[in-house]
Amino acid sequence: VTGYLDDCTCDVETIDAFNNDKLFPRLNELLESDYFRYYKVNLQKPCPFWEDNSHCAMRDCAVQPCPSDEVPDGIRSASYKYSEEANNLAEECEEAKRLGAVDDSLSKETRQAVLQWAQHDDSSDSFCEADDIHSPDAEYVDLLLNPERYTGYKGPDAWKIWNSIYEENCFKPQDVKRPLASGRGESFIYLTKWVVRVCVEKRAFYRLISGLHASINIHLSARYLLQDTWSEKKWGPNITEFQQRFDEVLTGGEGPRRLKNLYFLYLIELRALSKVLPFFERPGFQLYTGNKSQDAEMKHLLLEILHLAKSFPLHFDENSFFAGNKKEAAKLKEEFRLHFKNISKIMDCVGCFKCRLWGKLQTQGLGTALKILFSENLIERIPQSGPSYGFQLSRQEIVALFNAFGR
Repeated sequence: VTGYLDDCTCDVETIDAFNNDKLFPRLNELLESDYFRYYKVNLQKPCPFWEDNSHCAMRDCAVQPCPSDEVPDGIRSASYKYSEEANNLAEECEEAKRLGAVDDSLSKETRQAVLQWAQHDDSSDSFCEADDIHSPDAEYVDLLLNPERYTGYKGPDAWKIWNSIYEENCFKPQDVKRPLASGRGESFIYLTKWVVRVCVEKRAFYRLISGLHASINIHLSARYLLQDTWSEKKWGPNITEFQQRFDEVLTGGEGPRRLKNLYFLYLIELRALSKVLPFFERPGFQLYTGNKSQDAEMKHLLLEILHLAKSFPLHFDENSFFAGNKKEAAKLKEEFRLHFKNISKIMDCVGCFKCRLWGKLQTQGLGTALKILFSENLIERIPQSGPSYGFQLSRQEIVALFNAFGR
């Protein structure tokens, strides 16, 4: 894939050089740190759209949750950073629990902001159906020990998930027939013929989902189960699998478009990182795990990554989104949000738990990126010190945002 991307001033070569040489090595280091490797997720939620008992029985579909004593104290405990804070803020802590808005890894200052902000109904800003992390079914998972890779989950069940996403949630016009077939269960479902006919926002939405789909399929091809014997398992790149999904000839010209949509997704998430810098730059914000020196080091690395993201010369211009008639724009934005929220719910229908984990994490990450892009005015008004009333990110959203971008 070479040259310019549709709807952007950017080209593939610029992104490759920027990501591979500058950004990815730093990002990889960040994602291996304690704050970003532990993600709390509820994998037991029932599918809200259809009766689903088809859980993948293969052992590679399983997710190994963390024993609680392996998760750093600062992430899992309800204790405050300093004992005097715990005494001074006991009352506020009770109030926060009542509101269900406390995130145990946040600093005093950020926690105070959550309390203030809990009075404001944030559901109108959310692009994702987030898990209730206080549910007894929610467990911490070490993402490094449960990598995204091919598990054997395919066939009609996997096809049904992507079919639901594209058919019901990608702004497909009524007059377009379903060019879909479930012959190869894990195959792509692309409707590019009509994409050129729709407005830039709907086209962008489709391209984001297509890019996410491409990303997931690349990971499955890159970490494929090549050998499975009683003595060892061997994972590695499966070139044939990759070609079946992305080769220009084998896909009838679709493969390169799918890969370009992955670059488009990258640009959208990169743009969100460049926009959210003021939220993380505040002295009161910490990546709190309880290890003071490591927390300071990781915040320094995080800010380095965000400044690097901001320095990218050919950012996507999101001002082209929802720029027309205000009433129409508001209606379209709400549609956009509800469609994406629906996709995040579909992830609870994925029968393979490992696929469900990474599907939920990546949709929450993309949903957080969209939330950031649509909250630009609120982010610009965040004060240097004190609570950021208008805009808030939970630890879950932060972990999902950076891990999704890392994928």
